[in-house]
Amino acid sequence: MRRIAMFRSLSVRNYRLYALGQLLSNPGTWMQRIAQDWLVLQLSGGSGIALGMTTALQFLPMLFLGLWGGALVDRLDKRRLLVFTQSTMGLLAVALGVLATLGAAQVWHVYLFAFGLGLVTVLDNPGRQAFVPEMVDRDLLTNAIALNSASFQLGRVTGPAVAGLLIAWIGSGPVFLINGASFGFTIVALLLIRTAELNPTEPVPRGKGQIREGLAYVSGRRDLVLLLLLAACTQFFGANGQTQIALMVNNVFETGAAAFGVAAACLAVGALIGALLAARRERPRLRLILVGSMVFGAGQVAAGLMPAYAAFVVVLVPMGIAFMTYVTTLNATFQLTVEPHMRGRVMSMFLLVFMGVAPIGAPVVGFLADAFGPQTSMVIGGTFTMLVVAVLAVPLFRVKGVRVRDLLPRRRRGAPVAAPAEEPDPGGPVSAATAVAAVEEGAAGAPAAPGRLAAARGPGPGGAAGTER
Repeated sequence: MRRIAMFRSLSVRNYRLYALGQLLSNPGTWMQRIAQDWLVLQLSGGSGIALGMTTALQFLPMLFLGLWGGALVDRLDKRRLLVFTQSTMGLLAVALGVLATLGAAQVWHVYLFAFGLGLVTVLDNPGRQAFVPEMVDRDLLTNAIALNSASFQLGRVTGPAVAGLLIAWIGSGPVFLINGASFGFTIVALLLIRTAELNPTEPVPRGKGQIREGLAYVSGRRDLVLLLLLAACTQFFGANGQTQIALMVNNVFETGAAAFGVAAACLAVGALIGALLAARRERPRLRLILVGSMVFGAGQVAAGLMPAYAAFVVVLVPMGIAFMTYVTTLNATFQLTVEPHMRGRVMSMFLLVFMGVAPIGAPVVGFLADAFGPQTSMVIGGTFTMLVVAVLAVPLFRVKGVRVRDLLPRRRRGAPVAAPAEEPDPGGPVSAATAVAAVEEGAAGAPAAPGRLAAARGPGPGGAAGTER
């Protein structure tokens, strides 16, 4: 029964088609990421700064245009939008693949490609976040988020290993071409979806001040503000984990492209396990966000201290489990506690923070690696993450009305008593305590109420996970 429950959202035809398209397409995404990183390293002579700049340019558009993208997504048909963005990404991959295959690619070409991909992501990522809830009901949302992540991570397991072998055999160019073709699976799946069976969110009419409205909504939710701060600090180094792995493999252990693919695949194996474990849970919990991010930071420190390649790749597995536990739970927490008509804007802010810090962190990671070595860079990143989680844990639990000391084992019998969440007026705003408590206590089945309380408790779709396409 638990195995069946793990895949329960696949009972919905539209989501099943979408998930199949993702399953077939995601390996190409990861093949391209490995090829892109390796191509930059080869063209730049192993420069950590060049690799960091590539990552920064890819995520820079989300940093500056993410809020605009979310507001636009709230006004558009999600399925048609995704057909456009996926087609554009495929064309970009083919263009760079042709340059690399002909031997004409230069570092600035990769920079330009990464920036173009980032521009499309401004619409694609919040569009995907807002589209999955239109295919599944609220009670299947957490499961769908986890399965999306599992599909993405399965591609992360197979893609890097295949890419490493292909790069060593035929070069980086054909890998980009293969990824360009793989976008066709997702596009076909989107075209086969039955629009009559969707539950589309009512489009937001075009008007002034929609971005300000979204900012005001989030700023009025202290729980979301704290979680965004946690995500920003954790992702400062965590979003550049792929860069750190590439630098460790190339500059410290001095192995080839195949070894890089294996290392990335080991991290993905852990992430896949973490995503499948998340699919078994019925609701997200704040404790899992904090524990997952803390263990991920500890994993970064341990990986940076490993003296040999074999030990390094072994540490990447539990590191991947912790990271996906943190990401999936954080994503579901946001999706289940916001109003449907705000979802595009709120999730664009989530992605802005979750991915937008990469352009800031990437050059820092590259500088630390060049100045002090990739190992020191990883240790500093992990230590920073653990300190941030430790500092933010107290205010996060206080928002929920639970003291940290109440979570510790007690010598005397008796369960800790948590302060009850205050019920606001049904027509008024949801308090931070109520919103977090709704997620913690699994209030998805509670009767809907008007206003923002209905968004936190009543039926209403959420969204897909993180960065998968």
